[in-house]
Amino acid sequence: MEFTHVSAAGGQCSVRVAGPDSRHAVLLLPDAGDPVDVYDAVSERLHNSDLKTVALESIDGVSDDAILTVLDELKLSWVHLVGSGAGAESAWTLAAKTFGRFASLIVVNRCHPAIADEQGTVRDADCPPVELPTTLVVGSSLRRASADASGRFVYSDFRVVQLDGSANVVAAEPAALATEIVLRTSPW
Repeated sequence: MEFTHVSAAGGQCSVRVAGPDSRHAVLLLPDAGDPVDVYDAVSERLHNSDLKTVALESIDGVSDDAILTVLDELKLSWVHLVGSGAGAESAWTLAAKTFGRFASLIVVNRCHPAIADEQGTVRDADCPPVELPTTLVVGSSLRRASADASGRFVYSDFRVVQLDGSANVVAAEPAALATEIVLRTSPW
């Protein structure tokens, strides 16, 4: 993987860029505290499907504007957006509030910000609906009812994929996650 430092929002973001020079790129946003290589096994599978990957090494302290700046600096105007944990929260918000930059949304273990989580907390009651084809991958850390309720805030094709027994889907189920990403990147 190529390691790149991109100036964004007054600071630096470290990103890992890899894969074929393809017209399809996937932006991977990790959870807070995830190791820098958390998406490596997923990325390897995506490269085999002719997808370029851009993985932020850390989401800590990275704003939504900084993520958009990273895409601008890398000259990526259209990407498929993937997020896990805190990265999924950013992904939902970016997809809901940014028009014309994202082709699809794949989130792991986080319902839409306007839906109450397992603790009854609503992260952003004013977050608008998403108008992108969306897949919500559910491991053992998110109730299926919360995932299904997110469908009210997706004004496009919406799927919930349940992977029982996987608390950390990115690390434990890289093949299943990569499959869901590839399905969203295919125009059929």
